[in-house]
Amino acid sequence: MGLTILIFVFVVCLFTRFPIAFALGLSCVAYLLYAGTPLIVVPMKMYSGLDIFVLLSVPGFILAGNLMNHGGLTDKIITFCNSLFGHIRGGLALANVGASMLFAGISGTAVSDTASIGSIMIPAMKKEGYDPDFACAVTAASSTVGPIIPPSVPIIIAATLCGLSVGKLFLAGAIPGLLLGLGMMSVAYYISRKRAYPKHERKSFKEVAKSFIDTFWALLMTFIILFGIIGGIFTPTEASVIAVLYALFIGWVVYKKLSFKRVQVIALTSMKTSSSLMILIGFANLFGWILIVENFPQWISQEIISFSDNPYIVLLLINLVLILVGTFMETIAALLILFPILLQVAVSVGVDPIHFGVIAVLNLIIGLTTPPVGVCLFVAASIGKISMERISKEMIPFYVVSLIVLTLVTLFPSLSTYLPSLLM
Repeated sequence: MGLTILIFVFVVCLFTRFPIAFALGLSCVAYLLYAGTPLIVVPMKMYSGLDIFVLLSVPGFILAGNLMNHGGLTDKIITFCNSLFGHIRGGLALANVGASMLFAGISGTAVSDTASIGSIMIPAMKKEGYDPDFACAVTAASSTVGPIIPPSVPIIIAATLCGLSVGKLFLAGAIPGLLLGLGMMSVAYYISRKRAYPKHERKSFKEVAKSFIDTFWALLMTFIILFGIIGGIFTPTEASVIAVLYALFIGWVVYKKLSFKRVQVIALTSMKTSSSLMILIGFANLFGWILIVENFPQWISQEIISFSDNPYIVLLLINLVLILVGTFMETIAALLILFPILLQVAVSVGVDPIHFGVIAVLNLIIGLTTPPVGVCLFVAASIGKISMERISKEMIPFYVVSLIVLTLVTLFPSLSTYLPSLLM
């Protein structure tokens, strides 16, 4: 009965548009009151969920991403991608995807990608004659590459939850992220040719080289973070601090876009984002503890394995569950609640934990662009001033590509395990 109350209150809060963190908190309090458990458990379990050193890297990467974005990075990346793809039919659409792939290595979050890239690319694409629906769809779709290509906030959280190597999971997401980005480019190119979207004159080698040099210092941050962690030079938390210092230097000294007053505003915005995320992590840890008390993980494991112990069938069932959950729950919240449970199931049938980590994140980021709670869809649609129905319809080819990449990563573990095994 207690578990029923927990889930019922949580679902009701979701459908009444409560923030996920407070939906988790209220459902947990309702359960504890019913079970007669002292409410001192709430701060205890929230604190234990946050008392993890690696989680300190999350605010750092959020701040570094915001500093780089406001420090002129987005403009430089878009200019560089335009110089590479502008001469191809639908070049702006390809540049949109390419910019998201490069920006992913700095922000690590899909929503910031959609807002940053979209605020520049969607108006530019509309001005060039692209359909608004397509401009918004390609922006939202390509932003989902961010949580896969390292450094990635969801991957850091997934690794933290179960004691996996952050460096290995970063590497494991590289090939699937590139496949996803190239798949998005293929769809964008096909649609652009079909609809005869415009193209521009080819840039000279000198112009391409100049735009690359302008972007180089920003992209160097990704190299420093990734290879610093992989090489054991510093931990993810230390890497986030280095990223902040580097972002300040690039934005203030190199690009000259930051000022003391602007940095204060960016820091405050980053604090709000980080604090809301930390509250979510704390309540999710309490929620997960209650599920363990109620033996929910064991029940899920038994139900799935009783259906089949074939690893591919098990992964197929888990994919279906995660895609369904991702359509109405935010990525981080779904990871916090379900990842530890489903990882146990996957490992019990012989699935590599690193492989499963990539599969889980891939599943849930598809939900970022899937109604009814596709956050990236809302952001892109609001920038392009179109309805959710229009952008959702235009998203269909991109959904197909995402599912194809998910299927390939599920069926061929080496796509996610090859780089970690080679370099670590």
